[in-house]
Amino acid sequence: MSGITWGGEGVLNPAIICCDRHCGADRTALTWVGQDGASKVFTFEQLKDLSGRFANVLRRHGVGPNDRVAGLLPRTPELLITILGVWRVGGVYQPLFTAFGPRAIEHRLSTSGAKVVVTDAQNRAKLDDIVGTAKIATVSGDCAVERPADIDFARELEASSPQFVPVARALSDPFLAMFTSGTSGPAKPLSVPIRAIAAFMGYMRDAAGLKLADPYWNIADPGWAYGLYYGIVGPLALGHATLLFDGPFAVEPVVRLIAEHGITHLAGPPTAFRQIIAAGAGAVREIKGRLRAISSAGEPLNPEVIRWVAEHLGVTIHDHYGQTEAGMVLCNHHALEHPVRAGAAGFAVPGHRVVVLGDADEELPPGAPGELAIDRLNSPLFWFAGYDGLPTPSLGARYYRSGDTAELNLDGSISFVGRTDDVITSSGYRIGPFDVESALAEHPAVLEAAAIGKPDPVRTEIVKAFVVLHASCQPSDVLAEELRLHVRQRLSAHAYPREIEFVASLPRTPSGKIQRFLLRNLEQEKAARPPARANQARDQP
Repeated sequence: MSGITWGGEGVLNPAIICCDRHCGADRTALTWVGQDGASKVFTFEQLKDLSGRFANVLRRHGVGPNDRVAGLLPRTPELLITILGVWRVGGVYQPLFTAFGPRAIEHRLSTSGAKVVVTDAQNRAKLDDIVGTAKIATVSGDCAVERPADIDFARELEASSPQFVPVARALSDPFLAMFTSGTSGPAKPLSVPIRAIAAFMGYMRDAAGLKLADPYWNIADPGWAYGLYYGIVGPLALGHATLLFDGPFAVEPVVRLIAEHGITHLAGPPTAFRQIIAAGAGAVREIKGRLRAISSAGEPLNPEVIRWVAEHLGVTIHDHYGQTEAGMVLCNHHALEHPVRAGAAGFAVPGHRVVVLGDADEELPPGAPGELAIDRLNSPLFWFAGYDGLPTPSLGARYYRSGDTAELNLDGSISFVGRTDDVITSSGYRIGPFDVESALAEHPAVLEAAAIGKPDPVRTEIVKAFVVLHASCQPSDVLAEELRLHVRQRLSAHAYPREIEFVASLPRTPSGKIQRFLLRNLEQEKAARPPARANQARDQP
């Protein structure tokens, strides 16, 4: 890694990796687009200057090596200035999703012990009732900072020198303080070491298929791992420009920005692509054939999404698998030659050995479902060392167990089945919710679905599906029966949903992942109440 990380002064620092070494020749680092259509371009040289100023601000307020600095910021230039400035001073950047409420913010700040929180005027009020010792720096635009105790971001930035020698760090030192997304329980804290940047760069090159001349946009929010690792750290480490759109996700501006900026490589979460599909083929007609690579991560893609994107955008969307704890480790790579089969998460990202384990840590052969794991002894780019201040039973002497159920295929690829807790056991069969959900999504009335195991005295569990319909469709007993038969014909006689409940939306983490455990908890609460009439299928084998 030394060939890509050391600066001219022999100093190892993430700000050098992701900024300083790419300065010169007016290379673009950031294209920023506001909600009102205003835009601005920043070079690596400009970001070096601005983040040097902010590093001096932080040092003046007592921030030093290993101190946490949190960012409760939208996708604005100040976000990158903050991140790079924190790294320059040797600090650790902690993202805070701007949709969080005060309690979620307080939990993360108290856990990390952040010394400074950088926010903007719109989000500042969320910090009013939070008890803590962190100083607050406020980005107020052209207005004066309303609270005298706050650090005035713009004023202090302007008054500071751009000269700042980055603090020397070690590869094992942390540079990001993350929290898991909480798909199966409370969010857990973890630190990302500087050496993880090498893994992020490899993913950008091999899996996202990114070359320096490729206009790239990751639409995921940088308040979470996918948007931060692969929308900011990864591209900037390669010396590649990134794009930030300071606005809520909507299909019309996404399509417009892809066209205006000539985006060829797009990345984002499955929820975004489902919204694009819901908007219809007419909404994306302008950009059909313009994209060369689309990557999706966060939840598995069902085959219907892959088919729709191929038909209406003229490009194959590739499924990528990763976690906050490990980054991307299993992908259908855009830049590597290997078989790509629908429903498979793909092959291990170079630098990782990914296997399927049984209960006794035995590596399972093709066709046998088990837990997806990473062989730590043979994965030089695997960097996770455990949760901060918490036991980490998933991290064994040799293997890291992901908590996800998967299956090895004959061609060497691995298929995602579901979270281990989400796998349904019915009449002795193990049923992955993803298969049921994918089959439901193929029906033209279904926008999205979640499948869980509902306790049953005879079968242990039955498959219950929660279904969100397209706006043009109405729920009915007739449609429920049609969906049951649809899944049974496409999947199997044992894996179809015996019960279907139509809902307006599905519970999700703030990053958009379905929280099936909340649906299971809801069913357990219902079981404790007197039985009500349910849309139950006839007793079929």
